[in-house]
Amino acid sequence: MEYYNYIKSLHLIFVITWFAGLFYIPRLFVYQIEAFHKPSPDKEILGKQLKLMSKRLWFIITWPSAILATLFAICLLILIPSWLEQPWMHVKLGFVLLLYLYQYKTHIYYKQLQKDEIKVTSNFMRIWNEGATFILFAVVFLVILKNSINWIFGVIGILVLGILIMLGFKLYKNIRSKNSEA
Repeated sequence: MEYYNYIKSLHLIFVITWFAGLFYIPRLFVYQIEAFHKPSPDKEILGKQLKLMSKRLWFIITWPSAILATLFAICLLILIPSWLEQPWMHVKLGFVLLLYLYQYKTHIYYKQLQKDEIKVTSNFMRIWNEGATFILFAVVFLVILKNSINWIFGVIGILVLGILIMLGFKLYKNIRSKNSEA
């Protein structure tokens, strides 16, 4: 247990950098999709730079952080295996699996965009960008509260957050369309 706090600190640091990568990469995808529709030479110049930025973020920060966060989490579970008997930990591990599925699908988008295959809109990618946010909220509430009644309130809070984000997205889209008409 002597190293517990060091391992927990490293786990949290890499969780934070993992989420930072997951928050930023879809934003780069938005710019990349929008740059693809620009005239030359802007399309080529911006496209090349955004591909490079995405590649560095994805392979130097996001994937290594995901792997290291997971390795340190496994170390914590080895030190305190009784956590695996806790219902909240089962739910948390479910969200971690969901996060990896989100990252895998994001990786598919990454590979498509690296090959200039535009299969989704920039508006879709703006919405996709919120996926990691929902998972983060769920995991933080779950880990801090650990109680089923409080967990229900946390889920309600996540749903309200989702509604607010969608309303904000719709408002932003309306403002953008009005500005482009003017």
